[in-house]
Amino acid sequence: MNQSKQQTQSIAQFIRIICLLLGFTIFGTVGIRLIEGASWLNCLYLIVITATTVGYEDPVTLSDNGKIFIIFYLVFGLGIFTYSVSQLGQWIVRQQMGSLLEKRRMQKTISKLDGHYIVCGIGRMGRTICEYLHERGEPFVVIDSNEEHLQSMCESGGWLYIHGDATDDFVLKSAGIDRAKSLAAALPSDADNVYVVLTARMLNSEFQIIARASDDKAGDKIKHAGANRVVSPFRSGAVKIARFMIHPAVEDFVEVASKKIGGFQVADLQIEENNPYCGQKLSETDFSSKGLMIIGICRPGQEPQMPPASSTILNVGDSIYALGSANAINLLIEEFNESTTTPA
Repeated sequence: MNQSKQQTQSIAQFIRIICLLLGFTIFGTVGIRLIEGASWLNCLYLIVITATTVGYEDPVTLSDNGKIFIIFYLVFGLGIFTYSVSQLGQWIVRQQMGSLLEKRRMQKTISKLDGHYIVCGIGRMGRTICEYLHERGEPFVVIDSNEEHLQSMCESGGWLYIHGDATDDFVLKSAGIDRAKSLAAALPSDADNVYVVLTARMLNSEFQIIARASDDKAGDKIKHAGANRVVSPFRSGAVKIARFMIHPAVEDFVEVASKKIGGFQVADLQIEENNPYCGQKLSETDFSSKGLMIIGICRPGQEPQMPPASSTILNVGDSIYALGSANAINLLIEEFNESTTTPA
């Protein structure tokens, strides 16, 4: 909000300076025109070389009245001209310095992130991803090569961003790829997404990569490059339309529930040795009292249990799929993270 206010004030100051310079020049040009009757171009030329103190050949032969006007014009106007030019120079320097300082501040903030998300590309799909993450309070960094579009999209939402090529190792490292939780490759070109996935996987062999693909053929290549998941907007959109056709009421419920404040989410959490739920039956846990529903349990080397029986015992290595509101899911994630950092 403060940044937007500062930008508005800066633009207003720039407009005032330009108006002052134009008004100063127009006043002198009209004055010489009325006194000497010379052409508009010669009058403008005389005023410009007079105000800038160049003192080149006078294009207009001045009468006594014209000379008196020029004297008063210089005495009273030279200060205005000098002030306006100096203010304009300061404004340009401030804009450049402000942009540089803002980028440094943003990079410092990014360097402190841990377990964040990286979104490569701020097109229609990338913007939707960012809005979803922003609504749920998740930390993320946007990378795009179109600086003007990147700034217009990110500054209004207060999103962290880096201008650069997402296929560049240095840019991905600047976004904290070694500390990131997941990366979304949402560039418009399949070739670029393949290269981003390949580069990201080389820099971080453990985190999750989700990529956009225009078709199944490109999706196979992106998977081979190292993506965990590949999403085709056309296929996903077609499947959603088909679901609306077959089960309109259910899809309406999902649509409304997901747009509700906080929405609902499904989280995939793993049971560690120090986890308080380890060794408990599902019926003995307090998930339901916390507004959570366990809709599935996945054990290593076994088929997922969906839904799991209430007598199922949670063991080390089990992955549970919890459904609940965003707040309830976030609290559960914090509880699980605390248990993994607490010594046995």
